[in-house]
Amino acid sequence: MIVEVTHGTSPLVLGLPHTGTDLPEDVGNEFNEVGQALADTDWHIHKLYAGLVPGISTVRTPVHRYVIDVNRDPGGQSLYPGQNTTTLCPLTDFDGRPIYPAGMAPAADEIEARRAAYHAPYHAALEAELTRVRDMYGFAVLFDCHSIRARIPFLFEGTLPDFNVGTNNGATCDPGIEGAVVDICAKATGYSHVLNGRFKGGWTTRHYGRPGDGWHAIQMELAQSTYMQECQPWTCQADKVARLRRHLTEILTFLSDWRPA
Repeated sequence: MIVEVTHGTSPLVLGLPHTGTDLPEDVGNEFNEVGQALADTDWHIHKLYAGLVPGISTVRTPVHRYVIDVNRDPGGQSLYPGQNTTTLCPLTDFDGRPIYPAGMAPAADEIEARRAAYHAPYHAALEAELTRVRDMYGFAVLFDCHSIRARIPFLFEGTLPDFNVGTNNGATCDPGIEGAVVDICAKATGYSHVLNGRFKGGWTTRHYGRPGDGWHAIQMELAQSTYMQECQPWTCQADKVARLRRHLTEILTFLSDWRPA
């Protein structure tokens, strides 16, 4: 299955673009050992959010981001000009190491084939779900769910805050949504947070975040240190998960109950 969709009854839709670990055989065989390790998965995120609040829609791809990153501009434009990042069809992992043997990187026609096979169906499903929800309520809220290791020198200096909220500098959602989510993060004892820091929202948040059209989008990039072991075998840590889920429940409850003024 290329896309997994759960149709909910609330205005809230969760985007889950990077939790998949599936590798189509024709692509997976092209990766070197670094690529086949799948280290840059948003590990366990779909399970971390599961069951927190009833009635939420979800849109998830089980295909790994190394095949194609559905949170990148399909035209290949960088979301963070001048900063290290990975591309539509990544050539390196987050540490800058090649994921293909020399000379085996996908050519333009292969990238286009992957875009059509995996990127386009994911966004067709996400847009359809946002449209369905907006038709029900007059608006929709997209919460795009991500996680990443807290220390990755290739991508950013130092240690990433625990909660990284992205709204593309306030452009992608109502200010009441942004303010409330940041306030919940700020009040979460023992956690750090930032608004529009290193991660301002990926292509999904920026593309669907159109408050004037009734679509509000906000991204949450969690530091993986908040809930799991940040190295193989990438296991969840139950005490951290339980503590974190309380705060995520508060965020999703607010978003489910939010209504435009």
